[in-house]
Amino acid sequence: MTLARRQFLAATGGAFATSGLFTGLAGLPRPASAQALVEQTRVLCGFPAGGTTDAVSRRVAEKLRGSFARMALVENKPGVGGRLAVEELKRSAPDGSTMLMTPAAMITLYPHIYRSINYGIEDVTPVCTGAIVQFALAVGPAVPESVKTLQDFLAWCKANPGKAMYGTPGAGSPNHLVAALLSKESGVDLNHVPYRGSAPGVTDLVGGQIPAMSSPIGDHLPHLKSGKVRVLATSGAQRSRFLPNVPTYAEQGFKSLTMQEWYGFFLPPKTPADIVNRAAAAIKAGVSTQDTIDAFAQLGLEASANTPAELQKMVREEHAAWGPIVKKVGFTPEA
Repeated sequence: MTLARRQFLAATGGAFATSGLFTGLAGLPRPASAQALVEQTRVLCGFPAGGTTDAVSRRVAEKLRGSFARMALVENKPGVGGRLAVEELKRSAPDGSTMLMTPAAMITLYPHIYRSINYGIEDVTPVCTGAIVQFALAVGPAVPESVKTLQDFLAWCKANPGKAMYGTPGAGSPNHLVAALLSKESGVDLNHVPYRGSAPGVTDLVGGQIPAMSSPIGDHLPHLKSGKVRVLATSGAQRSRFLPNVPTYAEQGFKSLTMQEWYGFFLPPKTPADIVNRAAAAIKAGVSTQDTIDAFAQLGLEASANTPAELQKMVREEHAAWGPIVKKVGFTPEA
């Protein structure tokens, strides 16, 4: 399988595509020997316990014990959309004792949105990806059962402008920008309702308080059997293996909405290469195990690992790609 990699799609004004997993790993060193183990590593997570980011952090932290560090603990530092954890990493010693696990947006997207942000892509050292997630647009009981496709939903929204709303896990998130691009590209006004995380938004979706929700695929998987939730589109370059019968945005005429998000591991700036490489090898070994692959699948995540150089390239490319998207959508924190 090939590494999940986003590429700037010039024709779309800045969306990116990904495909495949686990490439470029043959050149990584083996996990650290007992003599090379870091005494203790704290894995910073910028979100509360119980969420997807926390779950990925804890699963990989378990795998780091004995392969990279004698002890690995997750430290949750929620606040300002995950930015506090990035700031903490920036201030940490470059000795392997502190690591960050974060969705890509905190590193590649947020610098384009928040003027007060006090870190950049040069303030983190890329190590390795851990997982990839696609986004999904789902509708609930507030939308008639006759709405079965994305075009059906857009037509319904156009005919019912007072109900043309969608929720997301937060303003300025990739999930928000995907749906905002849909509104721009389709010419249909869709009103954004930001939530503080996925859980309250999905609860309102299932309860019929909001018509639609743009959020990670895993948010909707538990609700499909009940029939209360219908996923109309996914954001990958190919259909999701979790929802093989659901067409992508691109298949339904919206190629600019081809994007996915990765969860990545970072060390502080100026961390020595040998520590970076040993951490990458340990993470790769951890996310390649069947139990981790299965655990991630329960969350709608594809396990994925790459090299420090490949992750650095992804960070640079995606940071450059998000600028035009943010400008096109016209989003600011006050919008």
